Amino acid sequence: MQPVFESVEEIIIVKSARVPVPISGQGDAAALARQFDVALMSAGFKASSDLLRAVGAMKPDEAATLVDTTLTAVRRSVGDHVRHNAYFTSFPHDVPDTVEFWLSCLRKAMEDRQFARSDANPRRSGVLNLLALPSYGRYQHSYEEMLAEHEKFEPGLTDRLTVLHAGDPVAAEADRLLRRLAASTVPLNDEDRAALLHLARHRYDSSADGDGLVIGEVPMRDTLATLNRVRVENLTPPAVTTVTDVLRLACALSDGDPTLAEPTRLRSFPRPWRRLLLEALDDVVRDDERKLSDVARHRERWKRLGERLHAGQYPQWPHAARVFAVARGTEPAPDTLTARVERVFATSDTTRVLDTLAIAPGMLVRAVDRLLRAAASEADRAAIIAAVERALPDVAGRVALSLREHLTNRQEGSSAPRLFVNRSGRPWSTPDARRRLDADTIAALIRLCDDEVRRRLPQHQRIVVDPDMLRVALPLSGRMKAGGMGTLPRGSRIAVDGDTVRFFTHWREAQHTTDYDLSCEMLDAALTTTGQSSWTSLNGKGFRHSGDITEAPDGASEFIDVNLAEVRAAVLVPQVNRYSGEGFEDAAEAFTGFMVRTPSQKGLPFEPATVRTKSDLAGHGNVSLPMLFQKSDDGWECIWLHLNLRGEPNFNTVEGNSATTSRLVQSVLARRYLNVADLLAIHETGGTPVERRRPLATDDAALLIGLETPEGRMGGCTVVTPANLTDLVPA
Repeated sequence: MQPVFESVEEIIIVKSARVPVPISGQGDAAALARQFDVALMSAGFKASSDLLRAVGAMKPDEAATLVDTTLTAVRRSVGDHVRHNAYFTSFPHDVPDTVEFWLSCLRKAMEDRQFARSDANPRRSGVLNLLALPSYGRYQHSYEEMLAEHEKFEPGLTDRLTVLHAGDPVAAEADRLLRRLAASTVPLNDEDRAALLHLARHRYDSSADGDGLVIGEVPMRDTLATLNRVRVENLTPPAVTTVTDVLRLACALSDGDPTLAEPTRLRSFPRPWRRLLLEALDDVVRDDERKLSDVARHRERWKRLGERLHAGQYPQWPHAARVFAVARGTEPAPDTLTARVERVFATSDTTRVLDTLAIAPGMLVRAVDRLLRAAASEADRAAIIAAVERALPDVAGRVALSLREHLTNRQEGSSAPRLFVNRSGRPWSTPDARRRLDADTIAALIRLCDDEVRRRLPQHQRIVVDPDMLRVALPLSGRMKAGGMGTLPRGSRIAVDGDTVRFFTHWREAQHTTDYDLSCEMLDAALTTTGQSSWTSLNGKGFRHSGDITEAPDGASEFIDVNLAEVRAAVLVPQVNRYSGEGFEDAAEAFTGFMVRTPSQKGLPFEPATVRTKSDLAGHGNVSLPMLFQKSDDGWECIWLHLNLRGEPNFNTVEGNSATTSRLVQSVLARRYLNVADLLAIHETGGTPVERRRPLATDDAALLIGLETPEGRMGGCTVVTPANLTDLVPA
């Protein structure tokens, strides 16, 4: 499922919590502004005083359009744009025992004459198939009938209330957001990349001088591919510096993955596009034929691209033709740096390895652990430290921070399994068989990383931070975070402040009957499974399941209520299992999340004001683990995972994933993720005062870090929220 945005205005509202306000004549829409605020609060949002004044001063018809656009955007962001029905109409009350429920479905089926005569009758087939029972897995009531079963929702003091602020006109807001996304120092996730594409097309369409997308430096190659896609769509030459840039661009033009992490089915390109791609490729190779060495990394993709571009038809670009000759093996390619490094590593000569890596600072920094493990003497370790000191000024800020995070985990000498996660969120773990590293060497390298990061950090008179943000992990890669509302980078920890947490998932099938199962595995403090809530366990101590839905032509929802005081578990791992039908990527719509409720609030199974996060289901796995909940002495906290297990092609269940889930949870909990508090500690050692308090208030000449932008005029302060957390990572 690809992220879809209905308008540029929606992107701006969702990504920046700012509502674009057009410049218009004076009007009187004060009554509509008050109604707007009430409607927003029902969805867990609130208009700032500036926004209310701006709406109230608009012409009524213009105000009505703005109100409609804003409400649509915020409701979609929390999942309130669909009707969330529940199998059991009075959920979380009156949920039956699992076996009792199955027997009731069987009794109803046997009373159905048509079923009794069918081959699905267990008396005839000898097999009981729950999915074949007429009353199992399908709503037995309408949404309106479910509404009648529930009392009115009572707002609570702990309900989420996100403030929306008045923004500039659409063009200015769109340009500001486009520049922020394009300048991101970490890779964007799918949702942000889709927003970037939408904004770039809007920028190109509305550009008066036709200069295209000249927006300054773009640090990330996949981000550049997205912008180049819009250039080529408008027959403007792309900006590329490597042959791989052209390959990424071809994947982007084919609606594929410009990160090259996933295979892309390349399209047949129009002739004008082919000419632009070949000309760009020719320019790159003509300027430096050593860049042909990059072709071998994606040899098969280049062969497929060559079939689409027909380079032989364009003799004016002979250097482009050489790329495909190298891919086919008819022309030798220059030796790659990686190959040279591997040959030198085989000699066990640290000096030669460091000399070879000196021309590639990023590769050297990423190879530090391997270098240290191969070091044979104190002199070798000193040489490595000196080489890293020379390389750090030339690598990206996120690379320096990633090295620091890695060294921190090596410093602690953890015996926990190593966790690897690819760009699609697919995890695997293995016992850590690496030898321990010298503690003094690690400490020296950490000091070098801190010094380099401190040198790059912007200067602030002081920093004010909401304590809830301190344990949010730094986004060293945007691909580590799913799209949605309230999602945070993997490893982030946020306190959960309610009596009951309600997990939810919703999906709508595109073409084929699809069954997803919301489940929750329960672990003790030793991370041993103690129970689970799923379609096979509807009711137990401290939890209730809303019932299994097995098809979703018009959309289906499932819920799990967990009473945090009663449940017999120290760790909760909610998950969505693909049982049958379409994968997460293929469904028309699929998302999950959680709410925090109190028993006195009553209301419907889905109340948007209680939604803490809504996360898109994506990736090519068959089991999604978006987060886990851990009990500590201070209460419960949510820890973000963003993991997609391969699972089985069909019939995935929480029971079948139990061992894998427990092992992955152990790896995540044992890992030390670099967080906001760590970065602020670097600020403080540089002399910047940091104040930890809530609520935040606008102050001049300060950096504010909080869960949302505080109300009031910003003046000269900079505000960082989860929406623009990447701004904390220095370039």
